[in-house]
Amino acid sequence: MPKQPTFPPLAVTVDLVVLTIRADRLQALTVRRGEAPYEGEWALPGGFLRPDEDLPDAAARELREETGLPADGFHLEQLASYGAPDRDPRMRTVTVAYIALAADLPAPTAGTDAAEARWQPVDELLDGPIRLAFDHSEILRDGVERARGKLEYTPLAAAFCPPEFTISELRRVYEIVWGRTLDPRNFHRKVTRTAGFLQETADTTTRDGGRPARLYRVGTITQLHPPLLR
Repeated sequence: MPKQPTFPPLAVTVDLVVLTIRADRLQALTVRRGEAPYEGEWALPGGFLRPDEDLPDAAARELREETGLPADGFHLEQLASYGAPDRDPRMRTVTVAYIALAADLPAPTAGTDAAEARWQPVDELLDGPIRLAFDHSEILRDGVERARGKLEYTPLAAAFCPPEFTISELRRVYEIVWGRTLDPRNFHRKVTRTAGFLQETADTTTRDGGRPARLYRVGTITQLHPPLLR
């Protein structure tokens, strides 16, 4: 009988890029690690896949256990896989990253092996003095770019808004995520003329300041045609 090949130990993990808008800035959920490796350093929430669970279930569990936030309030989708041989000093690991988007969320509560959980501005995490543990800076950068791209061709920007929102509030989401100022009249014309993007309600609000503004809900389409290009 031919000799069976042997393989080194391999673990599978899940990591989460959780994005929201707080204090008028795009922010990511981070946890301060409470154990080695990288004890005391900031990282994305995540952990090991259990033998009896599927990947989406593991992502939801890790989000709940490490931060106290329920996964059912998020848009959750798989981002990418990362498997560089030296990405984890403990052993060979492959991580499947997920991106989760939601409207303004409360402060998270750390749990399990996280010493602290905190929302932090994306620009400070990617371009500031904070360096995330493992390869989480790369994963975060990819997640932010995925979110920016999704806003171009899907109605996903509404995931950052309350259930009913104004055109100004929706435009501000695009401006914050894309990092650029948009012309209000041009934006209003594009989103209201895209069939199925928005559903107008009979209600108005003055929370934007000034005259009452019409409230909208997200419509029924899943793809924007034409797309809203950066």
